[in-house]
Amino acid sequence: MSLADVTYLPETLAHDPEIESINEEAFGPGRFARAAYKIREGGPHERDLSFVAMNGGTVIASVRMTRIEAGSGKAHLLGPLAVRPAFKNLGIGRKLVAMALEAAAKTGSACVVLVGDEPYYGPLGFKRIPRGQISMPRPVDLDRLLAHEIEPGSVAKLTGMVHHADQVGVGEPA
Repeated sequence: MSLADVTYLPETLAHDPEIESINEEAFGPGRFARAAYKIREGGPHERDLSFVAMNGGTVIASVRMTRIEAGSGKAHLLGPLAVRPAFKNLGIGRKLVAMALEAAAKTGSACVVLVGDEPYYGPLGFKRIPRGQISMPRPVDLDRLLAHEIEPGSVAKLTGMVHHADQVGVGEPA
């Protein structure tokens, strides 16, 4: 397999079964208990900011983006990012992240947040969010809350509990 054989496409509904399979393989059944998954349960992800990598007509990797809010800040939550084991360490995941960040910037997103490893995401422009600035609906290692700032000052606007953008104000008194 050559990287020349990999094509990158916007995600479509037809990719969903293969994406689910990749995420199951990468994260197992425990993925449903994670903080980011709880946020994603609040509404749909943004297909126009989500991408797949294909090889021979098969999805081999994917990345998704979901609209979130916290305090007065708005952002996108990147993830899950998953690559089939046979295609890891080839730069496919990094390429998908770069595509998602570029798409987010073009649509006016202020910043992109994720829960991940700083050694992997740091070189892609992500920095730690100050401890205690935001919180997640389930336990998370605060050192793994990272953000890529597109609009200067946008990360500072993210404060308090992170919610799916469709859930902000749901259940609160009018």
